[in-house]
This record gives sequence, structure tokens and C-alpha cells, in this order.
Amino acid sequence: MRRFLSCTMCVVATIFGSFGFAEADIDRGKKVFRKCKACHSIGEGAMNKTGPILTGIMGAPAGVVEGFQYSSELRAAAEKGLVWDDASLAEFLRKPRKFIPGTKMSFSGLRKDQDISNLIDFLRSVE
Repeated sequence: MRRFLSCTMCVVATIFGSFGFAEADIDRGKKVFRKCKACHSIGEGAMNKTGPILTGIMGAPAGVVEGFQYSSELRAAAEKGLVWDDASLAEFLRKPRKFIPGTKMSFSGLRKDQDISNLIDFLRSVE
């Protein structure tokens, strides 16, 4: 029995090892980001478009990208202490206009929780 459990643990570790699993999520998130590219940019040399630059968004206070004109509603949420963490960003990505009524973001939202999770992993990877 002990040998069986040891073998099982090795197989599970190999399949779901943190490096391979994390890379897959980031890669999938990069693909999900294609939906965002029309309005947002990320990474070295990124510039504001219709939406703000998303480089370093994870853990950052809302509404702080220099040179971007945020809606008054998002600025109000930022003044109340909105920080883009996993939970707040997931809710915003799910239904932006429900999370912040009056936001300028016209995107209707992502339906799949896995897409949201993968996108957040990708955003986290680009500092």
C-alpha cells in the first residue's frame, strides 16, 4: 500500500507540478488577453489606449495609471480604497459594469471562471 501511494504521489507531482501547471495557466491567460488587446497594452513599452496600461496591475490601487482619464465612478471606487487583487479583478472582469456602474470599460465581461483565473495569472506575470 505504501509503495502504491508513493507511486501515485509521484505521478500526481509530475502531472501537476507547479512549474508546468503555472506556465500553462499563464500561456492560456495570454491567449485570453487577446480579447483585451484592442483597448489595453501590457509589458515593456506599453502605452495607454482606450483603456489604461495593465503592466503591474496586480496589487496596485485602482485608477493610478499616469496619463489615463478614468471615469468618475472608478476614481470614486479608488478613493474608497479599491485595490486590484485576485477577488476584485475577478469580479470586474466577470461583469465590469456591474462591479463599477458607470465605468468607461465597454467590454461585457468574461463568462468562464477559468479564463478569468488564467488572465489574472498572466497579468500577475507581467510586472
